[in-house]
Amino acid sequence: MDLVRVFGTAYPVIGVVHLLPLPTAPRWGGSLAAVIERAEQEASALATGGADGIIIENFFDAPFTQHQVDPAVVSAMSLIAQRVRVLVDLPLGINVLRNDALSALAIAQNVGAEFIRVNVLTGVMATDQGLIEGCAHRLLRYRRELDSSVKIFADVLVKHARPLGTPNLTTAVQETIQRGLADAVILSGWATGHPPTREDLELARAAAGHVPVLVGSGANAENVANLLTAADGVIVASSLKRRGQIEQPIDPQRVGHFVQAVRRSREPEGSSLSPIHANESPAHTYEQITQPSP
Repeated sequence: MDLVRVFGTAYPVIGVVHLLPLPTAPRWGGSLAAVIERAEQEASALATGGADGIIIENFFDAPFTQHQVDPAVVSAMSLIAQRVRVLVDLPLGINVLRNDALSALAIAQNVGAEFIRVNVLTGVMATDQGLIEGCAHRLLRYRRELDSSVKIFADVLVKHARPLGTPNLTTAVQETIQRGLADAVILSGWATGHPPTREDLELARAAAGHVPVLVGSGANAENVANLLTAADGVIVASSLKRRGQIEQPIDPQRVGHFVQAVRRSREPEGSSLSPIHANESPAHTYEQITQPSP
C-alpha cells in the first residue's frame, strides 16, 4: 500500500473525530444535530491544523457492543461521514467500535471514504465486551462482493484487550498481513493514550515488510519523532484535545503543533520547514462538554 497515494505524504498524521454518543448508546443526548455539529467542528480543526487524514469513530458509545452495532448507529455514522466528506478535503476513515468491520466497510464504500480501522482482524482477543474473534474471512469476502477499493487498517494485539494464548508480536503482524490481508497494521499501547514501545514498533516494522505500520495511540508532540523512527505514520486523538483531555474538543493549535513536530522529524538536518498556520481560527466555535470519559 502506498501511503503517499492515499494521504499525499509518506508519514501521515491521521486525526480521530470522537463522535458524541449516538442513538441507542447509554449516554445518547437526544440530539443528532449536536453530534453532527461537534463532528464538523473537529474535522475543521484537524484540517486547519494540517492533519493528513481523519478517522470517524463512535468512541463515546461505550460500553460497546461485542459484534454488530444497531442500525441507528450505522445510519447516524453514514450521515455524519457524508457531512464531513463535503466539509473537508481530507482522506477519510471509518471505525465502528468495537469490531463491526462490515458496517464500517459499508459506510466507507457509500460515502467514498478511503479506509477503515478494524480492531480485531485475525485471532481472538479477550476484551471488556467478551471474546472478540477476527473477522477477516467475512470482511474480505464482503469487500470483494462490494467491488470496493477501501483499504483495511488493522490493529495488531489491539489496546484494551488481551490475546488468548501468548502470540509472538512478529507472528501476529505476519498473520494479520499474510492471512488477514491487511493493507496496513496499527500498533498501540495497552490503553487509550498510551504509546507502543519503540522496541515493539521495530519488531512490527521488521515483520511487516512493505506493509505500512502506524502508531495507534499515545503519540504527542514530544514523543512522536522517536515513534516515527520505527513507524510509517500516526493515528492521534487524545493529545490533540484541549488540555490533552479526551472528553474535550480538538484544538486546532494543538493539531498544528503536533503536525509541525512530525514534519520536523522527517526533514533532513539543516533544511527549513514552511510554517503551518495553526493559529488560524476553525470554521466553528467550540463549546465545552462535561460528559465523563469512557
